[in-house]
Amino acid sequence: MIRYSSLIPSSSTVRYSSLAGTLAIVFCSLPGFGWAQEADKDRPQIIVTGAALKIHAASPVVDGHNDLPWEIRKTDGRFKQFDIAKSQPQFHTDIQRLRTGGVGAQFWSVYVPVSTTRQGSALSTTLEQIALVKEMCDRYPDTFELALNAADVDRIREEGKIASMIGVEGGHSIENSLSVLQQLYKQGARYMTLTHSESLDWADSCTGEPKNGGLSEFGEEVVREMNKLGMLVDISHVSADCMRHVLRVTDSPVIFSHSSAFAIANHPRNVPDDVLKLTQKNGGVVMINFFNDFINPYDAMRSTERIAVKNGLRAKFPDDEEKSDAELKKWELGNPRSDRCTVHDVLDHIDHVVKVAGIQSVGLGSDFDGIPAVPKQLEDVASYPVITQGMLDRGYSESDIKKVLGENVMRVFRAATK
Repeated sequence: MIRYSSLIPSSSTVRYSSLAGTLAIVFCSLPGFGWAQEADKDRPQIIVTGAALKIHAASPVVDGHNDLPWEIRKTDGRFKQFDIAKSQPQFHTDIQRLRTGGVGAQFWSVYVPVSTTRQGSALSTTLEQIALVKEMCDRYPDTFELALNAADVDRIREEGKIASMIGVEGGHSIENSLSVLQQLYKQGARYMTLTHSESLDWADSCTGEPKNGGLSEFGEEVVREMNKLGMLVDISHVSADCMRHVLRVTDSPVIFSHSSAFAIANHPRNVPDDVLKLTQKNGGVVMINFFNDFINPYDAMRSTERIAVKNGLRAKFPDDEEKSDAELKKWELGNPRSDRCTVHDVLDHIDHVVKVAGIQSVGLGSDFDGIPAVPKQLEDVASYPVITQGMLDRGYSESDIKKVLGENVMRVFRAATK
């Protein structure tokens, strides 16, 4: 087995040409290199070249959203059972594949379900998730280090390690308290997604019943406090009206840590064109999600219908969640996802955001280990070089590719944490 941890220089004088050559050897030697499957003539398999790997190795490669901490929690709850220094094929993420993918910085989601709010454990569970990320950094100190600002990211990358930032996924974690928000920031959280799957008392979710016309007055206070703290405001998962409301209130650039373009895939999780234009004016970044349901037009249509079916079953069987779930499973079996979602769908979303909002407004937010389906050629964290090659094939310059791979979100992070 190749020991990938030894392939990335620890010196502050990283020679990118050497690193690109190393990545080429590792990447091309992987079983099934290219992740080849049947493709349409106009959507060909992407073959990664040395030229793309050289650009990739010289880029920051910052991903906006990875749910590995929750996957670990769902299984053992700690890293002793699932040692990510070894191959962990049941996950999208392990250290070997992060190195192969050239990841330089990762926002780790400390997601907790909205149901923890009803159980009175949202904050405590979030703090446990933050502790899990810190445990990961402590357990693998040669690979990960916690980054609290952009200067930390630069230094950690120069040392050949993966800068690790913490993102809270869902404002339910603050339990309607600005002091809790401040506490999470002190614990290391550097972005917060305002909602998850349900609307809150102060912010509307894209998949929940709207309550606030976007944000309540307290919601506006949350955004302003995040600006003051230097915490990125993440408006993935919120309703389109909430997106617009945040963009009116915020004094700092926002991020969409894992969202895509509504015009390409009609799904409420995605960003409408008018909001893309507002994001351009704001200086923010839309970090493209890799989930089939949000990027492939057919799968997005199916997913939207699934949401309606699920809501209908919940209403039909309000006191029998088991029955509702069983009926939903039947629907899913009869209405499967397509098998045609590929890396080209992600590239289409990048193209669209660039067209509407400019090259400075787009990044990558995979949602790896938080999604049940992935596009062909983007099966795990080793596959980021495929995107670099795909952009090169579509005529993007080296400087523009570097912006998408991480420079754009680093600009926003630098502005927030100065």
